[in-house]
Amino acid sequence: MPPQPAPTPVRRAVTQLDHRIEAVTGHDIDTLWAYRDRGVLDEPHAQLVDRHRTLASAQIGVTFYLKLLNRLTSGEFPVDGALFVRIDRTVDQLEETADARDAAAEKVLAALEPIEAAAESTPDKGLLSTDDQAALLAIAGGAKLHEHLLTGRASVAASSGTRISYPQMQKLERAGLVVRDTNHPVHAGQPVSLTDTGRAALLDARRTPTTHAPKSPAGPGALPSTPAKRR
Repeated sequence: MPPQPAPTPVRRAVTQLDHRIEAVTGHDIDTLWAYRDRGVLDEPHAQLVDRHRTLASAQIGVTFYLKLLNRLTSGEFPVDGALFVRIDRTVDQLEETADARDAAAEKVLAALEPIEAAAESTPDKGLLSTDDQAALLAIAGGAKLHEHLLTGRASVAASSGTRISYPQMQKLERAGLVVRDTNHPVHAGQPVSLTDTGRAALLDARRTPTTHAPKSPAGPGALPSTPAKRR
């Protein structure tokens, strides 16, 4: 009998809480992960994404051992004592990974439920225009305010290559969405970054105000929204 293969990296696993996270934020999971890597998210949403990543990783383990168990019982291998040993071991490993997944899901719920409650009690303000949203996204990746030595004209240059006009930057600054580091002179470049308010506004910009997180699975065979307790 060939040795048991080790889990291999696969695409991001779908979890039982994805639909609730996407509903309350208005963003798909891949976008949220990208926002987390770019430092766009405020602290509550960053914590939610970090916990969701742990859950997705645990789900990969569950899926792996389910597939292995299915292979072992498919009739591919001789039915003998060695097969029974492998099946027993795989069942134990599946139970361990499922326990880890359920524990990770509980932590996701602990971070998710306050966000859901806040979304239900706070009306959508439509704070950001498309241009403002694009500007905040560019600034989130790193940006500096420069003043041309000859013309005296100021503008914000993002690391992505995007340029943001000084009046637009001032508008975002007055709204409390961005802040510049005045410890640096403008001619040398003042770093501009998002405030916590700016991160929250950017995240909320595309959230559909009439969308609420469903409390039950989307269809037959779907995993429950709340991890089930096993004996």
